[in-house]
Amino acid sequence: MSTFLLEIVTPERKVYAEQVNMLVAKGVEGELGILPNHIPLVTPLKISTITVKKQGSKDEIIAVNGGFMEVRKDKVVILAESAELPEQIDVDRARAAKERAEKRLAENKQDNVDFKRAEASLQRALNRISVSGK
Repeated sequence: MSTFLLEIVTPERKVYAEQVNMLVAKGVEGELGILPNHIPLVTPLKISTITVKKQGSKDEIIAVNGGFMEVRKDKVVILAESAELPEQIDVDRARAAKERAEKRLAENKQDNVDFKRAEASLQRALNRISVSGK
């Protein structure tokens, strides 16, 4: 079965770089399944998980907090604001961030900017908690 190179890069570091058979990502327009020789595209990503499929091994789940995905014939590059593998996630910190965001959302209904920031913070925390349990 053919493969392609998947690279996940953040401003700080390269999080992931391996040959994979398939990946599933959530773009702003919906879920995308990418196989080798996929048509080239660039799309913004949601705060969500990336599922990586490699032949002969269990699916890998990676928390990605926004960014863009560029698909080429033999390579996919995800430029993410942040990305973490399950073993890198501090679950207690993620739960504390979730609680802070929920508190801000409950308190603050006047300021639209703070509401959107709190909402994004909550999504990131939930995404990290979800991936840490896999």
